[in-house]
Amino acid sequence: MRIWTVANQKGGVGKTTTTVALGGLLAAWGFRTLMVDVDPHGSLTSYFRLDPDSLERSSYSLFEAVAEKRDLDPASLLVDTGTEGLSLIPAAIALATLDRQSGRMEGMGLVLKRALERLSTRFDYVLIDCPPILGVLLINALAACECLIAPVQTEFLAIKGLERLQHTLKMVTRARPTPLEVVVVPTFYDQRTRASRDSLAVLQRDFAAQLWDGLIPIDTRFREASRVGLPPAIFDPRARGVEAYARLLEELVQRQPAVPREAAG
Repeated sequence: MRIWTVANQKGGVGKTTTTVALGGLLAAWGFRTLMVDVDPHGSLTSYFRLDPDSLERSSYSLFEAVAEKRDLDPASLLVDTGTEGLSLIPAAIALATLDRQSGRMEGMGLVLKRALERLSTRFDYVLIDCPPILGVLLINALAACECLIAPVQTEFLAIKGLERLQHTLKMVTRARPTPLEVVVVPTFYDQRTRASRDSLAVLQRDFAAQLWDGLIPIDTRFREASRVGLPPAIFDPRARGVEAYARLLEELVQRQPAVPREAAG
């Protein structure tokens, strides 16, 4: 099982779109795929018509169980998205309280990693959708994954968010037993605007070693797919944005192929 975290310390850069686009494509390609929402805003959860304000069982339940020193089977949190091969552990608004609580709780930095280890025979790939702020949730997601996918809207403020994320990574990687691969993905690209062109030039100059050589364009089909609650690859497999994500996914899968199922089991 491969675990990828989707994060940037700036909101509105396409994290949830990237998660659901890649998740839908992985499922369409025949991979058993899990998406985990650890963002208190619950955008990924809302995408699939679930209410983060009213869910009784969610990713928050994992942290709650650790705090209360009781066992919780993470499989009990899985939700069917309606797309074959694509499951979700949804978010709850209570996640927003974790940073305040975690100071007096032990072992909160590896909750997600340990939970996903118990699901390793069920899934080929896991995608974790993160909040845009540094805290216990982002730390959990970075500790659990093998690859960080960092969507960056091609505009100045999003690049500043990426710079903050780089500082966070320096702190986290010191405690990791293995290196963390980072793939920076330019999103919302519009060739017609100088802001997009200039921002891409900055990414190419300052993050060349980590920068994916493709682009995710602005595509209204993403918005239309979210309106009906379908992954973009299911809603319109020929959309130009979906085709761009497919090119990204081909590279990611080549870099980190799923462990063969018989070996995983």
